[in-house]
Amino acid sequence: MAELRNTVQGSLLENEPMAKHTSYGIGGPAWAYITPNDKFDLQNILHFASAENIQVYFVGSGSNLLVADEGIDGIVITLGKSFTHLEINGSHIYAETGVMLGRMVKECIKRNLSGLESMIGVPGTLGGALIMNAGAFGGEISNCLEKVEVMTLAGELKKYSANEIDFSYRHSTFREDEIIIGAYFELEEIDADEIQEKRNSASKGRKANQPLRFRSAGSVFKNPKPGLAAGYLIDQAGLKGTRSGDAEISEKHANFFINHGTAKASDIAKLIRIARKEVKEQFDVMLELEIKTLGFKEDVFTP
Repeated sequence: MAELRNTVQGSLLENEPMAKHTSYGIGGPAWAYITPNDKFDLQNILHFASAENIQVYFVGSGSNLLVADEGIDGIVITLGKSFTHLEINGSHIYAETGVMLGRMVKECIKRNLSGLESMIGVPGTLGGALIMNAGAFGGEISNCLEKVEVMTLAGELKKYSANEIDFSYRHSTFREDEIIIGAYFELEEIDADEIQEKRNSASKGRKANQPLRFRSAGSVFKNPKPGLAAGYLIDQAGLKGTRSGDAEISEKHANFFINHGTAKASDIAKLIRIARKEVKEQFDVMLELEIKTLGFKEDVFTP
């Protein structure tokens, strides 16, 4: 740890509770939680981790993340408070991936730029949104992506054009041994009234259907196929309101598992197993996780 401290120019928190860095408010301690100052700091940290054979994990703002109660034995790196440069020139956008998606969407809407407005209110950083191919109400972030900058675990900088990455529903083929540090987008200029109408429609839909007053990580499962929602299946299985400790399958939206205050990761994991088991038995569908998980044993989510 002393050597790592001498390497890091940014912020380093030792044995930092991940509960402080997830929207669930859940998660045990990370051996080191680091916010690098810049690309050079990030390179040095990755070189150190590689030389010392220390596992590295990349996270965004923690809005789509469930961390085990036992924590993480390794280095957790977040770009959320340092890689936050956003540049808009006409319909062209460059953003570092620590930029909050909500900020980027609002700045585009201000300039009557269309392509991202359906994601108003979607939490998290741009980096997480790209990895998950975030989308809402018919739009996906990959639709207007041009290219991305990444850094390998060896500290090498690379660029990919959008067509070199395969995007599908809540999925991308970005490599796990590379971290996205910046992205370029091309949007469309449209009429101000039209973009506000799209924004308002998305915002109303989110408020009407999601339990926004409670801590959650958004949708727990991916929808199995177009027209068949995971939340619908969980609801039809009679699981709304099912609890484990202080965790609950939301009464408002069955694909949101909420923390009433003192829920543990093991409680959320139990609800995941229950939902998967019942939906499989009743509808012969095995639900696939949409949330990202860290620090769990392989079979903990298997019913």
